[in-house]
Amino acid sequence: MTSPFDTTVVVGEVRSAEPFPEARKPELFKLEIDLGDRVVQSAAQLGYHHAPEELVGRQVLCAVGLGVVNVAGFESEALTVGVPGDDGKPVLVTPDETVPLGGELY
Repeated sequence: MTSPFDTTVVVGEVRSAEPFPEARKPELFKLEIDLGDRVVQSAAQLGYHHAPEELVGRQVLCAVGLGVVNVAGFESEALTVGVPGDDGKPVLVTPDETVPLGGELY
């Protein structure tokens, strides 16, 4: 399902995650995410509740079709979806069970 902005939310699997100290925002990670038909990069502010090594292999929801954003020289192609935790810091939104990569949110 696409919106007027051609943005969709799809399932991906984190292939790699590493700290991103060059970025101005605290607790930002560089992620490489497999969407099934392609691999994208995402800069995600997840370090408040997640460690990079915990993210590898996890399924996540990503908004794609938003364009590319350059963050401190890193091209972020997808927005990894999160919601505020009790402390107001981002917590990942993930499927409850393993689902096919690239599946669209509806």
